[in-house]
Amino acid sequence: MKKLLLLVACVAFLSCNKTYTAEELKQLNGYWEIKLAEMPDGTEKEYTVNPTIDFFEVKGDKGFRKKVMPQFDGTYRVNDLSEDISVINEDGKTYLSYKTEYAEWKEQILELDNENLVLKNEQDIEYHYVKPEPFTLK
Repeated sequence: MKKLLLLVACVAFLSCNKTYTAEELKQLNGYWEIKLAEMPDGTEKEYTVNPTIDFFEVKGDKGFRKKVMPQFDGTYRVNDLSEDISVINEDGKTYLSYKTEYAEWKEQILELDNENLVLKNEQDIEYHYVKPEPFTLK
């Protein structure tokens, strides 16, 4: 029984650690809308309306993230502000390391596919993103 519990614990630990390949990181490119923030104590904050959406562009191990504002006509309003990104693989994990004129920080990629993105920051807050749905007047 002890061996089974140890095996389950090891699998659970390893499943949280994943290094993403350059091909997998291509899924990061594009628009992402935050839906949920999960705090270290398990409490959650839902985002039902977002005035901004994150736009990522990563090529190889470099890129940027911008905040963009969706408009009623389906376009996005942008400004000149962006965060430089470096992709770092260490200890079996993939991190996005951000740098601006004012700060530096990193977030671990916990999940990434064509529809979902989960990032965990250095304060252990998990941010859950989805691809945004275009605005329509119905």
